[in-house]
Amino acid sequence: MSSPVYLNNREAAAFLRLSPRTLEKQRVVGGGPKFKKFGRRVLYDKRDLEEWANKRSFDSTSDFSATKQR
Repeated sequence: MSSPVYLNNREAAAFLRLSPRTLEKQRVVGGGPKFKKFGRRVLYDKRDLEEWANKRSFDSTSDFSATKQR
């Protein structure tokens, strides 16, 4: 098993093509990828980012609406 690759907020946002502010907000309200705290530093394991992104695959916009209501 390979060593984890950790990304800071800016790097994780760039990897997901989101704004850093979006990830910050998702850490507060929930719904974002898993993150780790090392003291005051917030880091994301690249594998967790990939897993989170893969779970957000839909065939149509109605699929997304149905999962959001649950």
